[in-house]
Amino acid sequence: MRDALQWLRSLIFIISAYAMMGVLGILFFPWAVFSRRGARIACQLWCRWVRWSAGWMVGLKTEVRGTPPSDEVMIAAKHQSFLDIIMIFGSVPAGKFIMKRELMWAPVIGQYALRIGCVPVDRGKRSQAIRRMVADVDKGRLEPGQLIIYPQGTRIAPGIKAPFKIGSAVLYEELGQDCVPAATNVGVFWPRKGIMRKPGLAVVEFLPRIETGLGRAEFMARLETEIEEASIRLLEEAGFHVDDHDG
Repeated sequence: MRDALQWLRSLIFIISAYAMMGVLGILFFPWAVFSRRGARIACQLWCRWVRWSAGWMVGLKTEVRGTPPSDEVMIAAKHQSFLDIIMIFGSVPAGKFIMKRELMWAPVIGQYALRIGCVPVDRGKRSQAIRRMVADVDKGRLEPGQLIIYPQGTRIAPGIKAPFKIGSAVLYEELGQDCVPAATNVGVFWPRKGIMRKPGLAVVEFLPRIETGLGRAEFMARLETEIEEASIRLLEEAGFHVDDHDG
């Protein structure tokens, strides 16, 4: 009975979250058309609303630890569900993503993503998109900010071992910026798929930055070690046991 009630509360929460996305998208559209600031404020307001409503609707509290960067850096984050996207983007002043080109056509999300500076890219052409983005920043066509990437390339369920892709090191070199790793345990409470949202404390933690100048191998080793160790600690804090053989 308790699980059924939590599932129903989760369904209502999800419906309300997407309804609010539509409301904010329409209300802010005139401002967003003429100003990136308007688009960014709309997106950040939605992130705050989702975090606030999750707390009282499904008992899911959220906490951001560490120091969210405010300068021009690359954020390399553990990705477990849509919640870590919401928490990271809502914590930095000018976050942007490299997104799949097909997301451009998603209602509200696609249009606002383009307005805040996200870079649409065809699969396999990420480095090309980064070079264009860096050139646009240098020429003043795109405002600087925090590029948010996912080194494992996709959402990874808690406790599952998955490789960190070399593309992260390529982007680190292309950008010539410090990298701020981020760990999380959000997948324990907000899974990759399904309706159920579990009560508890979901955490995203910004870790000490990795400065520019490292070689690819050294950068990748440090990035994976720091993100995985911190994420395992957060998972165990949430009561999720991580088997040594599963990561």
